[in-house]
Amino acid sequence: MIGPPSFLDLLYAEASRESFDEVVARAERDRLPEAEVEELRAQRRVALRLREQFVRQRQREAELSALYETASDLTAIRDVDAILSAIVRRARQLLHADMTYLSLNDETEGASYMRVTDGALTAEFRKLRLPLGTGLLGLVAQTGAPYHTDDYQADERFLHRDYIDTAVAGEQIRAILGVPLVVDGTVIGALLAVHRTVRTFPPAEISLLTSFAAHAAVALQNARLFEKTQAALADVDEANRQIRAHSQAVEVAASAHDQLTDVLLRGGGVADVASVLADVLEGALVVYDAERRELATAGDAVDVPVDLADAIREARGSGRSVELEIPGCGHVYVAAALAGAEHLGTLVLHRPREPLGLADRRTVERGALVTALVLLFSRSVAEAEDRVRGELLADLLSGRDTDPARLVDRARRQGADLDSPCVVAVASVRGLDRHRAAQVAARHAGELRGLGGDHEGQVVVVVPGTDATAVGEALQARIRGAGGSCTVGVVTSGPGPKAVAAAYPEALGCLSTLLTLGRSGEVSDPAGLGLARLVLGDAGPHELDAFIADAIGPVLDYDERRGTGLVETLEAWFTSGSRPAETAKALHIHPNTVAQRLDRIGRLLGAGWRDPARSLDLQMALRLYRLRRLTGPTR
Repeated sequence: MIGPPSFLDLLYAEASRESFDEVVARAERDRLPEAEVEELRAQRRVALRLREQFVRQRQREAELSALYETASDLTAIRDVDAILSAIVRRARQLLHADMTYLSLNDETEGASYMRVTDGALTAEFRKLRLPLGTGLLGLVAQTGAPYHTDDYQADERFLHRDYIDTAVAGEQIRAILGVPLVVDGTVIGALLAVHRTVRTFPPAEISLLTSFAAHAAVALQNARLFEKTQAALADVDEANRQIRAHSQAVEVAASAHDQLTDVLLRGGGVADVASVLADVLEGALVVYDAERRELATAGDAVDVPVDLADAIREARGSGRSVELEIPGCGHVYVAAALAGAEHLGTLVLHRPREPLGLADRRTVERGALVTALVLLFSRSVAEAEDRVRGELLADLLSGRDTDPARLVDRARRQGADLDSPCVVAVASVRGLDRHRAAQVAARHAGELRGLGGDHEGQVVVVVPGTDATAVGEALQARIRGAGGSCTVGVVTSGPGPKAVAAAYPEALGCLSTLLTLGRSGEVSDPAGLGLARLVLGDAGPHELDAFIADAIGPVLDYDERRGTGLVETLEAWFTSGSRPAETAKALHIHPNTVAQRLDRIGRLLGAGWRDPARSLDLQMALRLYRLRRLTGPTR
């Protein structure tokens, strides 16, 4: 038979307290001698003390193990917010509290404010801010010593404030334990655990929360130092990025400077400058002249949907580039190409992505300066060429240089062609000064491999071609584009300097006749003057024959080829007062034949030959034709 277990067996088995009491109770039921029963009672007391010691030891070991695990976890966290949340959560778990919270001190305001809570019921409590020395939390935060109370609301040791007590009551808080967070001897906040029932805090819990707060303060400080280190590293990275960006910008500026210098040295133009800037600045560039006419484009330029007048004005006044942020256009920069106070042109740079740095903006401004130099140089060269071309034009038209071969050679060196048939155009210009008008004419003629400029107070153009009216209208369009207006007399000449010189007075006469007739703004050759050419001009046999040919030449040619009588029919038509029946009677033909002949004449002379002004020229040409046949043949 196995006897009852001993107290040692019960301790080893971690039996309940009731099991120890059962040993004594059984001895009493078995009516053992009183001395033995008393001995068992004494052994039970010792065993129970040992049991309680074992329980406390195991609890302490569990708490220490949890504390070390928590401390290890905290040191692995690098984010301050995560550290604070972990502190209050672990503290609540270790102390089996209803709520835990952590406050941080604000030395500037002399208060400690709730930073994070775990288990809070109300928003008011989570936003609580206590002056240092107020309430249990404020006292811990101020003194750096732990405090606890079994029932805060009834504890008069603490300085109560209505708004604090209201927040505490809203959370149903009774017992509070608070310990300080201390770093390097400085209290940075407090860690508190609360119960919503009245209870005491044994020394072990106070010691445990104090130890936990010490670890938590260190972890919190480490996290702060880590954040500072990260911020410092970020600052270093940013500094390195800025250094790299600056170095890159310097390299870009140096490259741009070298390339722009090369453009100047090799005599490049505005298009070359635009190409360099667009390439080194990774954008699109448009260069305009002072009148906002496009001179050059590089890259995929966009049409800026705003008026740039204000930006150009600001750029001219400051000498710096002006940035515009236009929705849908990215970043746009405007720089003025200036020569002293004179505005020669405008640069517009478009960057679809990131904006330009300071060094890149200086590159834009340097590009504007180089553009101004290129435009000045081009203008100087053009003015020199204009002078040379003007002297050549004067010698050609005035006959001062009587050596045709030398004139042709001089023209060829200026890129002008006098070996082909030419058109001589003389214009009277209004709305532009003589110098500007001569410049426009010279540019226009140069583009057509001709000569142009001012001669004897008139604008003159001599260009290869045979369509005199087209040349005059093109010159008129260029003058109009420059802001002026003009009347133009044109004449087609044969090849060579002598033919051109001979055609000049005739073109000048056309212009004079147009002005005399009040036909300002028109373009005409001698044929376009009609009868006025004979009345106002100094007409000789050549001019008379030319007038006849211009007026009725197609009809004369038809009669000569076919042996018909269209000229006779046309004379009879005018003599009869334009009446078909009278015309048929005078010619002794059928009226239908008259109608057929008139239709043929209309096809030869073109629409409008019966108009009064045109019919007057035709009648004069017919009479001159009869007169010239008496004095000499016209064909």
